[in-house]
Amino acid sequence: MKKQTRHSPKSAETQVLAQAAQALGSVLDFEVPADVVLSKFFRERHGLGRRDRALIAESVFGVLRRLRWLHRLIGSGATPRQLLLAWLARSEGWPMRQFDGLVSDEERLWIEALKAVDLSGGTLAERADLPDWLCERLLATHDEEGLLRLAQSLNQPAPLDLRVNTLKLDRDTALARLRDDGFDATLCPWSPHGIRLAGKPALQNHTLSLDGSIEVQDEGSQLLGFLVQPKPREFIVDFCAGAGGKTLQLGAMMRSTGRLYAFDIAEKRLARLRSRIARSGLSNVHPILIAHERDARLKRLASKVDRVLVDAPCSGLGTLRRSPDLKWRQTPAVVDEMVLRQQAILEAAAKLVRPGGRLVYATCSLLGEENDGVVDAFLAVHPEFVSLIAEDILVRQGIAPGTGERLRLSPLTHGTDGFFAAVLMLQG
Repeated sequence: MKKQTRHSPKSAETQVLAQAAQALGSVLDFEVPADVVLSKFFRERHGLGRRDRALIAESVFGVLRRLRWLHRLIGSGATPRQLLLAWLARSEGWPMRQFDGLVSDEERLWIEALKAVDLSGGTLAERADLPDWLCERLLATHDEEGLLRLAQSLNQPAPLDLRVNTLKLDRDTALARLRDDGFDATLCPWSPHGIRLAGKPALQNHTLSLDGSIEVQDEGSQLLGFLVQPKPREFIVDFCAGAGGKTLQLGAMMRSTGRLYAFDIAEKRLARLRSRIARSGLSNVHPILIAHERDARLKRLASKVDRVLVDAPCSGLGTLRRSPDLKWRQTPAVVDEMVLRQQAILEAAAKLVRPGGRLVYATCSLLGEENDGVVDAFLAVHPEFVSLIAEDILVRQGIAPGTGERLRLSPLTHGTDGFFAAVLMLQG
């Protein structure tokens, strides 16, 4: 939205502002994920150009990131348009002249008053832009200063990270091609397969994307593959494969040899994986639909698998940079249910590991009960498994994020989404 002369109510910027407020109103129901709401919103409005869509999405996600702070500023009964205007005025720092032609005289007076409001003080949860319950749970593993710095990092938009499919080309070649095509591309600092792009460029029609040479995958997610550390010709299981980003990474690290089973309970996710496999050039990946973690087909694999990755379903609170609505949609009850499910999945996956094999449990959560709590409870009743030091495994592969025994990544410390992983080995 560029500055316009005053009294231009039919300007393109005025229309975009109105569309953004309408989209925000739909998102604030918090019945479905914000990205799903926006996708439907854009599909129904074919006339919106790419730039307008980007501005609307940026505005909606900006408000979601600062929603607690905005409610403190203007009250919990604020309309979507008021939230949007307040975000532009206070969070984005728009000067009054930038609202010329976009707002009514009454709204101008309201915005001018907002700019004078003193928001110093407030509760820790308000300053962190978090719901009270989430702030309390994070305090179990962070002090107040550390929590505020973490929350601030989670309120920053995430970059676009790519993983190079090393089965097709090397990272330096991919980097050079992207730069030649005008992308602001740099190497990811940790993952040997990662490339980071500035901004939010469209890649779906790029040659490297169409032929499976690159895949969108956060750098933290890529590091999970290096903890699994699959070898060619091994038998690997991705127990909760989803749409298969890590599955494809593991397959490429295996040089398309051995067997790689991708299990999931959602046929739609596996269908997306199958199309990605076709592009990737992999021939060792076998997507398999299961009903649940106790599916009878899993019993045939008991004690036979070299390495099992359990990227467990979780609260997703480590991905707030990309999905800020999660902190308002999640509840303590949902997290508690997740923990029970994670425990059951880890128990089932452990049965597949052969003696001497490796089990990697991971989440994209920042909550201790979903991470250390699940692993410690498992180890307490399974002394046959021992912990391996995640940092040592990564260092031997030339990766040194300094994570200690268990992998703990965050946007504050590592510039990645929030990830946790523990590496276990079955003795024998």
